[in-house]
Amino acid sequence: MTASPPSLHDALDAWIDAHFDDEVRFLQALVRVPTDTPPGNNAPHAERTAELLAGMGYVAEQHPVPQAEVRDYGLESLTNLIVRRRFGDGGPVIALNAHGDVVPPGEGWTHDPYGAEIVDGRLYGRASAVSKSDFATYTFALRALEALGAPLHGGVELHFTYDEEFGGELGPGWLLRQGLTKPDYLLAAGFSYQVVTAHNGCLQMEVTVHGKMAHAAIPDTGIDALQGAVAILDALYARNVAYRRITSGVEGIQHPYLNVGRIEGGTNTNVVPGKVTLKLDRRMIPEEDPVVVEAEVRETIATAAASYPGIEVEVKRLLLARSLKPLPSNRPLVEALQRHGEIVFGEPIPTSGTPLYTDVRLYGEHGIPAAIYGAGPRTVLESHAKRADERVDLADLRRATKVVARTLLDLLKKPD
Repeated sequence: MTASPPSLHDALDAWIDAHFDDEVRFLQALVRVPTDTPPGNNAPHAERTAELLAGMGYVAEQHPVPQAEVRDYGLESLTNLIVRRRFGDGGPVIALNAHGDVVPPGEGWTHDPYGAEIVDGRLYGRASAVSKSDFATYTFALRALEALGAPLHGGVELHFTYDEEFGGELGPGWLLRQGLTKPDYLLAAGFSYQVVTAHNGCLQMEVTVHGKMAHAAIPDTGIDALQGAVAILDALYARNVAYRRITSGVEGIQHPYLNVGRIEGGTNTNVVPGKVTLKLDRRMIPEEDPVVVEAEVRETIATAAASYPGIEVEVKRLLLARSLKPLPSNRPLVEALQRHGEIVFGEPIPTSGTPLYTDVRLYGEHGIPAAIYGAGPRTVLESHAKRADERVDLADLRRATKVVARTLLDLLKKPD
């Protein structure tokens, strides 16, 4: 019995296997250039990425965000990249987005956070999983597709951006506002064992409580800003009891939650504090209205502040990241990812939501059907993202690259 000829999908797999060492070296080079945000001096990484892409024959458009905007935003330098590859007339344009900025390494590492060491089949380093790994996934999926030489229509864009940690407005948000891109589909960095089609929103606010400083020996001559802040904190955290009764209908997302992640204030041990600042993070499930959520948080703060006479309170919104809701128009992309994920990984690939918020919402707000999929483990916890010893399993990187390449082929293949 004669064996059937290899399929186009098999040919993609074979090309990725043959060039996988190159893909790993590409990822190592990306990890070795720090992109700690803050401080957010990320233009050098964009330049290095563009140089590496040029070595593969790609022209990466460099789109620097004006320096004044970057500084006002609290960053140092930011250049976003777009690679455009057109295959033929008609057909969809599919954008693949991954972000290069990442939180600083922090403490507790047993591997050099910028060494890109490989130990027991895992590549260690800050951003190795989230999401420089998908710079590699998406670049080599595109390279495999090009090498196939099959008749295709439509095109692929690589969007490598540098503002996910600060909210994305100067990353994908800036590219979209400038009219530099308007793809038909968007695939963004994620993990290999699920296709994410929805995510939480996030409201971040700064609350400044003003009192009156006084010597601790004569406290009645002052107004204790910290005690006023405690009243506000108690009221805010009490809301979490009610939030637990609000459940999302999206698999993978549970309920809203409020967290105060930073508190600053006071001048010395023997001084009644005259000023205290809180920074809070309110996660919003896809079913919630951000306008209503913000109004409710502000009302909670105002009511609590009124219970402590003499203090004055300023409330400033730092970030409003809207949630991503499942969109039926992303079905061709999602179904292709699930179909090939099951073939390559040997298990069903479900759809779900994530309690994180991502840059994908910015594409969704422009009406672009989107999904989240890329190289990585089953959970953020397993990847050690934002923790010591972040890592990516190279087997997941290889298989995710195959899934993305196969998906691009299905969406761009000319009909018979």
